[in-house]
Amino acid sequence: MADPYVLVLYYSRHGATAAMATQVARGVESVAGITARVRTVPSISASCEAVEDVIPADGPLYCELEELGDCAGLVLGSPTRFGNMAAPLKYFLDQSSGLWLSGALIDKPAAVFTSTSSLHGGQESTLLSMLLPLLHHGMVAAGLPYSEPGLMTATSGGTPYGASHWAGADNQKRLDPQEAALCRALGARVARLSLALEAAR
Repeated sequence: MADPYVLVLYYSRHGATAAMATQVARGVESVAGITARVRTVPSISASCEAVEDVIPADGPLYCELEELGDCAGLVLGSPTRFGNMAAPLKYFLDQSSGLWLSGALIDKPAAVFTSTSSLHGGQESTLLSMLLPLLHHGMVAAGLPYSEPGLMTATSGGTPYGASHWAGADNQKRLDPQEAALCRALGARVARLSLALEAAR
């Protein structure tokens, strides 16, 4: 693949998941031979007439399905919504059946990350639910191994299923150093796996 990239695709409402995406991208960029492409998805509305601008006012661009299909690896991020991913990200993934039919994502590594307002707000169930459509696409799930010391010492976020963050009830709690390090470790792991799996194809 020419110029391989890991797609860091996320939805963020209050900024915590966006901050995690930045750290994940830093981890990807720490690996030679591959880059991070950071993208987001637009909000959705119950009103059929409500539409977002084609280009967001600030932050990363909205993801195109072609960017998902062409990535060498994927790291997907969402805040928790009742133990599940947020609707805008689910809506985007629900449109990817064409990629499923073509097998565009088969054997590419994928990982997930999330942020919650409450400490026990469904981090692990959200991470696992985010993996479900990726497994249907034939992607290779990559979690965080316990060789990452932060998994044993973190007090607010971090799971073997993916990186996580506790944002607090007011969503003002910033990523702590361990959470940020685990985000970077996740990005670097997917980058390394992307290169290895691409070389094997």
